[in-house]
Amino acid sequence: MDKTHFIKEWWEVDDEVTLIARPRRFGKTLNMSMLEKFFSTDYAGRNDLFEGLSIWEHEEYRKLQGTYPVIFLSFANVKETSFSQARESICRIIRRLYKQFDFLLESGLLSEDEKKEFHNVSADMNDSQASISLLILSDYLSRSHKKKTIILLDEYDTPMQEAYLNGYCGLHQELVQFYLQDQSLSGAGRYDWHHQGQPGIHLF
Repeated sequence: MDKTHFIKEWWEVDDEVTLIARPRRFGKTLNMSMLEKFFSTDYAGRNDLFEGLSIWEHEEYRKLQGTYPVIFLSFANVKETSFSQARESICRIIRRLYKQFDFLLESGLLSEDEKKEFHNVSADMNDSQASISLLILSDYLSRSHKKKTIILLDEYDTPMQEAYLNGYCGLHQELVQFYLQDQSLSGAGRYDWHHQGQPGIHLF
């Protein structure tokens, strides 16, 4: 089934933050993967992924393919039994993202202080570092590509569900809410937040 019309619909809404709430197995992760492959510079020139689909009928969208920096992360596997383990898992995910974009270190774009900050992102970084890590990375990518960064976050509520089930809901929810709030206030790029919500709710 051709779902690429969603790309056009989402893009033309032009929201800073998008929240899509749908039940499990509705296709949220697949749609985010589609958005990543359409917009990300990592897939520049991959016309073959979209030729023959509805989005490719629009010339202005053919020009958009592969032209934006995209950060795609998922909290789907953050299913820990304690706050400290969950926090470490999230920080490890962020650290892997930084490694994915470590070309920035050799780009000549970053100052020495920024390179040091880049290297300081780790599994045991403090809350202050963790809370601005995506903001900083999206800023680096925006400067590198001279375009706003698209951030795709899948299953952001999975850690909170596990926190509730394992009895540390208050502490973990406080951390995740602070983390997400800080990133969304950055203004560094478009954001696409997806989570498993109640059936029938679709918010942008």
